[in-house]
Amino acid sequence: MSSSEKPNIKAVFLDIDGTLISFKTNTIPESTHKAIQSLREKGIKVIVATGRSINSLDHIRHITFDGFITFNGSYCITTEGKVMYKTFIDSSDIKNLVQYAEDFPLSYSLMYEDKVEINDATPEVIGMYGHVNLPVPPVHDKENIDTDHVLQANIFLEKKDENTFMEKVMPNSSASRWSPLFADVNHGGTTKSTGIKHFCDYFGIAISETMSFGDGGNDIAMLKFTQIGVAMGNANDDVKEIADYITEDVDNHGIESALIHFGVL
Repeated sequence: MSSSEKPNIKAVFLDIDGTLISFKTNTIPESTHKAIQSLREKGIKVIVATGRSINSLDHIRHITFDGFITFNGSYCITTEGKVMYKTFIDSSDIKNLVQYAEDFPLSYSLMYEDKVEINDATPEVIGMYGHVNLPVPPVHDKENIDTDHVLQANIFLEKKDENTFMEKVMPNSSASRWSPLFADVNHGGTTKSTGIKHFCDYFGIAISETMSFGDGGNDIAMLKFTQIGVAMGNANDDVKEIADYITEDVDNHGIESALIHFGVL
């Protein structure tokens, strides 16, 4: 779609890390903040779509959004607090993961609605939480793990080992990746596009009226699903390959530039 066609966009979905927020400054650029305000003043819904927990959003709470897709679509909630969708990882997959990590060296985190737990505070785990500016979660009690209510797991393994691991250990789940260090694991088939469907139904918006922005592997399903999928200039190559448009990076007014390019602003 060319910018001259002026799409009728009614909802914009935004990833957080590397899209809304700069990894360099850990802040939202002023141009992005103003763009979000302008969108909402025009009646366009602005919805966060992140792999983060619903409880890891304090750094964006100063901005008003219309909803939150969290845990890569596994937990969707309106600004007013209405939970629209929630799905857990199959309990047997979590039990398999815990057992596997007993037998082989593997770090993981388990993410719940109200907490996050890790199995081992290794340097790579500590480094990852530092990278996204979050405190390192507590190590769980291996004898007392809630395997029934895990919304997302982070599995610290290399990309080359991911498919074999998922088939063998967590066959009812699916993995996506925005970091070379780890994969996000969710209930099978759940992606950010799952959340987009629920919000579009809720607000009465057609998929043809949607636009999304992202930079990591867990954004690919979302960018392909919305009418316009925009990759940030700092996005991974596999994200840029499937995007409808590649904008500037997060530190160079990327979101604002793309919205202007498509005539949304």
